[in-house]
Amino acid sequence: MGTKIDWKRKLSSRKFWAYLAGIVSSLLFTFGVAETEVTQIIGIISAFGTMAIYLFTEGKIDAAAVKAKTNKQ
Repeated sequence: MGTKIDWKRKLSSRKFWAYLAGIVSSLLFTFGVAETEVTQIIGIISAFGTMAIYLFTEGKIDAAAVKAKTNKQ
Protein backbone atom coordinates (compact mmCIF):
# COMPACT_ATOMS: atom_id res chain seq x y z
CA MET A 1 0.00 0.00 0.00
CA GLY A 2 1.26 3.43 -0.93
CA THR A 3 1.41 6.55 1.13
CA LYS A 4 -1.58 8.87 0.76
CA ILE A 5 -0.66 12.19 -0.87
CA ASP A 6 -1.64 15.31 1.07
CA TRP A 7 -2.89 17.31 -1.92
CA LYS A 8 -3.84 20.32 0.17
CA ARG A 9 -0.26 20.67 1.37
CA LYS A 10 1.15 19.82 -2.05
CA LEU A 11 -0.94 22.43 -3.89
CA SER A 12 0.02 25.11 -1.38
CA SER A 13 3.74 24.49 -1.96
CA ARG A 14 5.75 26.95 -4.06
CA LYS A 15 8.24 24.16 -4.73
CA PHE A 16 5.48 22.05 -6.30
CA TRP A 17 4.43 24.84 -8.66
CA ALA A 18 8.04 25.59 -9.62
CA TYR A 19 8.56 21.88 -10.29
CA LEU A 20 5.38 21.70 -12.38
CA ALA A 21 6.35 24.77 -14.41
CA GLY A 22 9.83 23.32 -15.00
CA ILE A 23 8.53 19.94 -16.15
CA VAL A 24 5.88 21.45 -18.42
CA SER A 25 8.28 23.95 -20.00
CA SER A 26 10.86 21.22 -20.61
CA LEU A 27 8.28 19.00 -22.27
CA LEU A 28 6.90 21.84 -24.39
CA PHE A 29 10.38 22.80 -25.63
CA THR A 30 11.17 19.13 -26.30
CA PHE A 31 8.11 18.85 -28.52
CA GLY A 32 8.94 22.05 -30.40
CA VAL A 33 6.29 24.38 -29.02
CA ALA A 34 7.08 28.03 -29.79
CA GLU A 35 8.76 30.03 -27.03
CA THR A 36 5.93 32.56 -26.89
CA GLU A 37 3.39 29.79 -26.32
CA VAL A 38 5.58 28.19 -23.65
CA THR A 39 5.83 31.55 -21.89
CA GLN A 40 2.05 31.93 -21.92
CA ILE A 41 1.47 28.41 -20.59
CA ILE A 42 4.03 28.86 -17.80
CA GLY A 43 2.34 32.17 -16.95
CA ILE A 44 -0.97 30.36 -16.56
CA ILE A 45 0.60 27.68 -14.36
CA SER A 46 2.20 30.40 -12.22
CA ALA A 47 -1.11 32.21 -11.88
CA PHE A 48 -2.88 29.06 -10.72
CA GLY A 49 -0.04 28.30 -8.32
CA THR A 50 -0.20 31.78 -6.83
CA MET A 51 -3.96 31.51 -6.46
CA ALA A 52 -3.75 28.09 -4.78
CA ILE A 53 -1.07 29.23 -2.34
CA TYR A 54 -3.08 32.34 -1.48
CA LEU A 55 -6.33 30.42 -0.94
CA PHE A 56 -4.77 27.78 1.29
CA THR A 57 -2.82 30.37 3.28
CA GLU A 58 -5.90 32.54 3.83
CA GLY A 59 -7.85 29.43 4.83
CA LYS A 60 -5.27 28.62 7.50
CA ILE A 61 -5.30 32.21 8.75
CA ASP A 62 -9.11 32.26 8.92
CA ALA A 63 -9.21 28.90 10.71
CA ALA A 64 -6.65 30.10 13.26
CA ALA A 65 -8.67 33.29 13.86
CA VAL A 66 -11.87 31.31 14.44
CA LYS A 67 -10.04 28.93 16.79
CA ALA A 68 -8.52 31.82 18.74
CA LYS A 69 -11.92 33.53 19.02
CA THR A 70 -13.54 30.29 20.17
CA ASN A 71 -10.84 29.73 22.81
CA LYS A 72 -11.38 33.25 24.23
CA GLN A 73 -15.06 32.67 24.85
